[in-house]
Amino acid sequence: MATLRDIRNRISSVKNTQQVTRAMKMVAAAKLRRAQENIFKTRPYAFKIGEIIGHFKSQGHFDPNSHPLFVEHEQVQSVLLIIVTGDRGLAGAFNSNVIKMAEQTIEAVYARQQAAGKLHLVGVGRKGHEYFSKRGYQMVGDFRGVFRDLSFGTAQKIGDLAVEGFLDGRWDEVKVIYNEFKNTIAQNRIVEPFLPIPEEHFLTPVMESEGVHEPEFKESLIADYIFEPDARAILDVLVPRYLNYQLWRSLLESNAAEQGARMVAMDNATSNADELLRTLRLQYNRARQSAITTEILEIISGANALEAS
Repeated sequence: MATLRDIRNRISSVKNTQQVTRAMKMVAAAKLRRAQENIFKTRPYAFKIGEIIGHFKSQGHFDPNSHPLFVEHEQVQSVLLIIVTGDRGLAGAFNSNVIKMAEQTIEAVYARQQAAGKLHLVGVGRKGHEYFSKRGYQMVGDFRGVFRDLSFGTAQKIGDLAVEGFLDGRWDEVKVIYNEFKNTIAQNRIVEPFLPIPEEHFLTPVMESEGVHEPEFKESLIADYIFEPDARAILDVLVPRYLNYQLWRSLLESNAAEQGARMVAMDNATSNADELLRTLRLQYNRARQSAITTEILEIISGANALEAS
């Protein structure tokens, strides 16, 4: 049975832990607000670039098969998966959900490529990178610690890595696996095609809820545009920017989802500490009452013994 000192030490330890979880909840809430602001600023721009490219295709200004980043390879022999996790834990099931989704995707879709040694992974965030590297997967690049100071340059580096490998034939397909920010307590696990650029505009659940769709242009609204220098030159500039912003949006979505998950996890931990403290205080009071009762009985027994002698 625990002594009074043991219970007091346990109460003190739980109180200290509760102070840490409460502080971490407040920090996560502040970071979440900033992350949400960044997402709300980036989403419209990323969606609009996709619409512009869709407009190019719908109006026949260029043949998608003439651009190498739109061309689907006849056989998918080699694959690159960009898996976005966090750098730290204490965020509930945030990291494990993405890792589980990646493993399910590999098992269901890319088992043949994995067996042939043609599956490559980019782990954005320390948790995913270390998890898959310890299990013998072929890792490309090192993007651990990027969420300490997340910048658009990180998305550009990852995008350049994916595009160069795709153009060089090192991989025939590239996909991004990440948590999309839905709200503070929920995330959507997304497996998004990245390369080749899909013929139909890929829609996440948040895009669908916000009314983003593949643009449809009425005949009466079709205008005869003059491109300078030409449509292909404009597209050569627009497509890399589109890919970079798609990755940037994925990183921001994951960052916001992580902060939301951490805030909820720390809030639950703080509440659990309250419950534990109530239980410990009740246990302490019972042990103290039992000790006092025992001392009283010992005093009475000693007094009776003296009286009898």
